[in-house]
Amino acid sequence: MKLSPTFTSGKMKFMFPTIVDVSERFNEALNETLVGGSDFDVKEMLARFTTDVIGTCAFGLECNSLKDPNTEFRKYGRMVFDASGINSIKRTIMQVPKVAGMLRLAQFNKEINNFFLGIVRQTIEHREKNNIKRNDFMDLLIGLKNNDALDEEKKIKLEKLTMKEVTAQAFVFFAAGFETSSTAMMFALYELALNPDMQEKLRNEINTVYAKYEGRLSYEAMKEMVYLEQVINESLRKYPPAVSLRRTAQEDYKVPNTKLVIEKGTTVLIPAYEIHHDHRYYPNPEKFDPDRFLPEVWKARHPMTFLSFGDGPRNCIGLRFGRMQARVGLAMLLKNYRFEVSEKTPIPIVYSRETPVLSPDEGMFLKIVKL
Repeated sequence: MKLSPTFTSGKMKFMFPTIVDVSERFNEALNETLVGGSDFDVKEMLARFTTDVIGTCAFGLECNSLKDPNTEFRKYGRMVFDASGINSIKRTIMQVPKVAGMLRLAQFNKEINNFFLGIVRQTIEHREKNNIKRNDFMDLLIGLKNNDALDEEKKIKLEKLTMKEVTAQAFVFFAAGFETSSTAMMFALYELALNPDMQEKLRNEINTVYAKYEGRLSYEAMKEMVYLEQVINESLRKYPPAVSLRRTAQEDYKVPNTKLVIEKGTTVLIPAYEIHHDHRYYPNPEKFDPDRFLPEVWKARHPMTFLSFGDGPRNCIGLRFGRMQARVGLAMLLKNYRFEVSEKTPIPIVYSRETPVLSPDEGMFLKIVKL
């Protein structure tokens, strides 16, 4: 089921102040931790930020992982992406659904499933019993559970969700949202540390927009940070969270200029990382260049050459939300701090072979200097 249409601009505006509130708490927590210029694993730091944002917007809960890295939401978030030992073998088998089905393998263990199922049920029961509205993701799912909804962009009726589907969508939103957004921000900060001129250009844009809006970050202010959006897109291009996408053919398809027919029901793997690093679409692909996403340059490329959030009926349900979260987080960080490489910064990056999301093997250490 495609839920991306539920993330309309209007609904994003409702959630925006909540994300800004979490970013301000993020700033306070980071400020308390910094002593002069310190080396930090920004990977873990950003994962805690996105955990708190999604916990608040998806479940209406104060996760507080910025203060306590061992909070339950952060703990289960780590477990979801734990690829050590038996989990690595399970994940490989899960790539072949028929075999996984024969072996009755579950993607995640009972402890993870029970935690999220319990949280979703408790949240829904509490809100419905007390008639609570928060204008967040859970409200959208409750609406789809109780009523037929309308895709506000395409005017198409959306089917009701069962409780099981609500839980699944909330879990996907949490698991996919916090890891993909945090790694996108992490790689952006890494490249900006390597390219201080770009970092300064972006900081100037952020400060200019803040000044225009009297020091407040509003939804309208964020939309004016054009270079910030280019930096995020180029980070997602060079470091796509999902290096490949799995899709199922919905009908027979004859590959042009060949005799090959991909039959309906066939699983197809799409190499997103390779497409993003194909010099035919992105000249000098290893160079970090936000100008690749100037409107006129982007428009000239085939739309399927940028697949960081996937596309089609199964594209990322939190596409708009993930982008908004990354922009708010980076705007707050770059306004208040300068990021520099240190002796512990991985140059070049050695990628983990175990995690399902593209990620450095030993964390991402950068020097953070308060401005």
